[in-house]
Amino acid sequence: MTASRLFEPLHLPNGVVISNRIAKAAMEENLADEDHAPGDRLIRLYQRWADGGAGLIITGNVMVDRHALTGPAGVVLENELHLERFRLWADACRSRGAQAWMQINHPGRQVLAALGQPARGPSAVAVDIPGLSKAFAPPRALSELEIKALIERYARTAALAELAGFTGVEVHAAHGYLFSQFLSPLTNKRSDRWGGSLENRAQILLRTIGAIRQRVGPTFCVAVKLNSADFQRGGFDAEDALRVVEMLNRRAVDLVELSGGSYESPAMQGQTRDGSSLAREAYFLEFAERIGEVARMPLMVTGGVRRRAVAERVVSGSVSMVGLATALAIEPALPSLWQSGQDTEVQPIVVPWKNKALASLAVASVVKKQLGLLSQGKRTRPRTSPLMALIGAQLKSRRQAKDYRRWISRA
Repeated sequence: MTASRLFEPLHLPNGVVISNRIAKAAMEENLADEDHAPGDRLIRLYQRWADGGAGLIITGNVMVDRHALTGPAGVVLENELHLERFRLWADACRSRGAQAWMQINHPGRQVLAALGQPARGPSAVAVDIPGLSKAFAPPRALSELEIKALIERYARTAALAELAGFTGVEVHAAHGYLFSQFLSPLTNKRSDRWGGSLENRAQILLRTIGAIRQRVGPTFCVAVKLNSADFQRGGFDAEDALRVVEMLNRRAVDLVELSGGSYESPAMQGQTRDGSSLAREAYFLEFAERIGEVARMPLMVTGGVRRRAVAERVVSGSVSMVGLATALAIEPALPSLWQSGQDTEVQPIVVPWKNKALASLAVASVVKKQLGLLSQGKRTRPRTSPLMALIGAQLKSRRQAKDYRRWISRA
């Protein structure tokens, strides 16, 4: 296997072509402006990634409901009020020929208490993270009418994304967010048509895809980010993922991105619920290759890739694209460097603390520190102190949460 496959174009089911097999995967930036729209810093950050040569750029979370954010300073797209700023964002993403997909999301029960908003999920099952559970608002179960309204919110946001110039959306159904909560029997205890069997638990996702397809054009891409597993005993597992992909085969889905984990079990950062390590790169490749046996749409794997040889390995079989996240937060030009023949390697961010929940937060804080530096046009500093990054991130989050509460009270 040579590097050539990595830089071959990928033809999607709807006829759209992605220029190479490297995607900038979604990361939560918490860099929205005072209107919770994309401002200069966010646009500058995405210009860095566009210049870096990725064939596909997927944004961080864009929220479909201003009352339900995954974190403070999150981008919200509910109406056309700030659509021109979203156009500037899309223009930056597409400026070097990349496809630009907006990741659309709802946190469900994973709402920080500091934001002052109620949490809603499939059932009233609270987030359980030892020592950190009180940081989340206690959730209540969504009503039938609220579920239908949420499906419409996703469809509206997708239509607005197309209007702004994005070339697709990615529906987030992983990492313990709303649709992931519906899919998992640990968080979905419903006895109505939205709960029980896996077919029922998948209905909100399937109906959302259908609603989006009715609102967008045929060449507008619709992708799904799906957990290969939750890495929690009794939760959504690889067999469930396989069956959901079979369901998605019957929908007009252009790509499925496979990741894994949740806030309670952050496998996307290389840790499982019991603290054991997923030390190898390409964490979810084994799952993806199995799912590739049934998937009729291209698959993308995200999680831990930071070397060209590993990226080449990912796309050598049934997986069509490799997603880079932390690696591009540290070196945004990595795709271009690899294409030029360089074997540039990004070192992993390792925080060997005994408290795995705090270690996970520290890793995320170091990554967000790099995003902040890139958004200011500065060089990254990945060797920054995890403790200082965590303290700084927590102080910043408090300020942003206060700003959000002030903004939502006026909205």
